[in-house]
Amino acid sequence: MSPLAALNSPSPADLWEMDHSHALHPWTNFGSFQKEGALVITRGEGCWLWDADGKRYLDSVGGLWCTNIGLGRREMAQAIAEQAERLAFSNTFVDMANDPSARLAAKLASLAPGDLNRVMFTTGGSTAVDTAIRMVAYVQSCLGHPDKTGIVARDHSYHGSTYLSQSVGKRPGDRVPEFRYKEDGIWHLSPPDTYRRPEGMTEAEFCDALVQEYEDLIARVGADRIGGFIAEPIQASGGVIVPPEGYLHRMWQVCQRHGILFIADEVVTAFGRLGHWFASEDVFGVTPDIITTAKGLTSGYVPLGAMIFSDRLWQIMGQDPDRWFTAGFTYSGHPVACAAGLKNIEIMEREGLLANAARMGALFQARLKRLEDLPLVGQVRGRGLMICTENVMDKATKAPLPDGVNESKRISNAAEAMGLIVRPLAHLNVMSPPLVISEDEVEFVAVTLEKAIRQVTDELVREGYRLG
Repeated sequence: MSPLAALNSPSPADLWEMDHSHALHPWTNFGSFQKEGALVITRGEGCWLWDADGKRYLDSVGGLWCTNIGLGRREMAQAIAEQAERLAFSNTFVDMANDPSARLAAKLASLAPGDLNRVMFTTGGSTAVDTAIRMVAYVQSCLGHPDKTGIVARDHSYHGSTYLSQSVGKRPGDRVPEFRYKEDGIWHLSPPDTYRRPEGMTEAEFCDALVQEYEDLIARVGADRIGGFIAEPIQASGGVIVPPEGYLHRMWQVCQRHGILFIADEVVTAFGRLGHWFASEDVFGVTPDIITTAKGLTSGYVPLGAMIFSDRLWQIMGQDPDRWFTAGFTYSGHPVACAAGLKNIEIMEREGLLANAARMGALFQARLKRLEDLPLVGQVRGRGLMICTENVMDKATKAPLPDGVNESKRISNAAEAMGLIVRPLAHLNVMSPPLVISEDEVEFVAVTLEKAIRQVTDELVREGYRLG
């Protein structure tokens, strides 16, 4: 078949070859990609995906934490199509607007906590975080503190992949020698990982130590140099790290005492993942200065991000009528994306998906917790519809297997062969299914993942590893 014919009517093998020969994937590992290529997906419905050969998989990853209302929604497709026909694009720079972006901004203001009534639309989560970090410096400068521009984040954090957002994040494996990262004016604290807290320390003592570490950093660096603190309520891609009780609230209080703006990175946790529109206040008792969000905002149907910030920050920036906030993107407030966001929220409200996420999240956590009985699983942790299994070689010491064993990828490969997609990250297998998941689908995930873990455990034992 000629290349043009394959392009117009490709077979599954043609699709694989096109991708293999021409695409650079995010986070490509060149060795495995050259050898194995990629799984080509051609259809989705609800929690399920179909590949080019017609095989069906339950996507327990929810795309990338994002397919909240499920795939294949005809009314969503119609809303997108109708908006594209009516107004496919509209410039939103300076003094231009469009009706879907105006309506979505007002809707987000009504859902966000406290006085977070202002919205800047971006292209996704990375650009929302990038813009939030820039806003910190802008606001502090407006307050007369031009040197108070530094950002404090945590180890094992992921905040995006722009130069600035990836420099602020510090997830293991993301820093590679071929790239360069911003180092000055960025500081990282210990992650609030209770599973790997110092031996003999209670969770309450661990929380005290984490807060003290922040206070010590401020004393060492100087509050006059730190403008903002950024935190995911639950560190998602960094290991589904659920903080100890009271940690986020206390860190927020430290920020308030030192005039440091609190950025809640809710790209993952917003729009139902934990059973609430936003997790910061409802779950963790924090009213941040800025919330960044994306993913569940449109359930992944089209790209859209948002930085939601307080009236107080707006008033600070707007005191001088001659100021310009010189940030934004061609596709900020894209009318089709905003129409999708509005329809997405309408569906979630009408179908009670937050309540379903809370119910299914409790079942999901309880059912998968039983996997801790397996010799390879050190901990099952999470909250709501976000969860991971952490694989260890020794349960008592929590020592992981050597990195080269790659057991989490082997587990995901085994699960994929059985029709289940889970995400391998270092020594973790991560899941974040759509909010529409059913009890039967939760059971399918649990049963299938257990089979995959047992299969890989048997392989490791035959290879000479002693587990348990």
